[in-house]
Amino acid sequence: MELNTHKLLVARLWAVRRYPYLTAALFASPVISSPGLKGATVDESWRLYVDPEFVEETSIEILGGLLVHHAGHLVRDHAGRAKHLGVGERTSKDWALAADAEINDDLIGTGLRLPDDRVVPHELGWKPGRLAEEYYHAPHHETHSEPDCGSGSDGRVRDFELPDGQEGSGLPPGERHLLRSQVASAVLDYSKGGAGRLSAGWRRWAEDMLDPKVDWRRVLAAEIRKGLSTVSGRVDYTYRRPSRRASASPDIVMPALERPVPEVLVLCDTSGSMGDEELAIVLAEVDGLLKGVGLARNRVRVMAVDAAVQTVQTVTNARQINLVGGGGTDMGAGLTAAARLRPRPSVIVVLTDGMTPWPLEAPKGMQVVVGLIGNRNQGGRIWAAPQWARVVPIDAAA
Repeated sequence: MELNTHKLLVARLWAVRRYPYLTAALFASPVISSPGLKGATVDESWRLYVDPEFVEETSIEILGGLLVHHAGHLVRDHAGRAKHLGVGERTSKDWALAADAEINDDLIGTGLRLPDDRVVPHELGWKPGRLAEEYYHAPHHETHSEPDCGSGSDGRVRDFELPDGQEGSGLPPGERHLLRSQVASAVLDYSKGGAGRLSAGWRRWAEDMLDPKVDWRRVLAAEIRKGLSTVSGRVDYTYRRPSRRASASPDIVMPALERPVPEVLVLCDTSGSMGDEELAIVLAEVDGLLKGVGLARNRVRVMAVDAAVQTVQTVTNARQINLVGGGGTDMGAGLTAAARLRPRPSVIVVLTDGMTPWPLEAPKGMQVVVGLIGNRNQGGRIWAAPQWARVVPIDAAA
């Protein structure tokens, strides 16, 4: 039987009309006619295999929903995630259930008619809104569903799937990544527009795709250590102590070499835009800096700044910090004041929400690391940190 490509196109258009953010993925897959397949599957290279008889017997709505389901496998890289978990033949059924549950959970409530043999979390005893990896490791109720969506869902190549390089060749890895990024951007745009219903799962996936989360605590500590090593690695001449070579030239005063000890200043934003949660983060991170970076007990100073400098303290733990402020914000005032301190700080750690003007140029002789808490949007303006600083985004929820 010849494949009814027109009906398949109508099903794609049906899916695009209801899920416009998936347009790029829905039209990206090359279609392969596979008689006897009794359904539709996708492979890891994004090829769509469909049984011509199945297309003829199935309604446009069910076909469209199936295409949306398979697009979910592809854009969320269920094949790559399965390989990362080490899913094999013995555990492939568990992963198939978990991957299907993750996708279908986000389709519930969107008006899509799911097939009778659908897999949804609550029917397996799972909590909704979780990732496939969580479902994969969780026990579940008995089910007769055995979904097989192809290697595009679990990374295990089927006998009927074509090798790469043949006619109907799939998409190369780079193009797949670009398509995922394109879909993620479309998901976020759709979410911002407020049109239709979009699940939290799709938004979470898109945000992670375009802005992957990292452990900001480790990144912040690494940036601070980098600044410390840059300063401590410097060597300069000094006349404050005699040179070891002075005895060779008793008539000449020779300078000695000196390796400076880094002076660290933690500049805390205490303006009105910093809420209780943000201030708690500031306290916790200062405490972490004191304990984790290996700084001398008497070489960490803390400056509280809103629109002006409020306090400057030398502390050994966060309980000693007095975060005074609550007015406007100007971290530039804090950096200017820091340059006048004696001894002058060589490394400055700025903990702020970013809602502040910054100097156009970096302060001379000081390494600046900005821990950016939040990065909010206020009045249509995105506040951030200057390009000349080392910036570490801090997620208040992480």
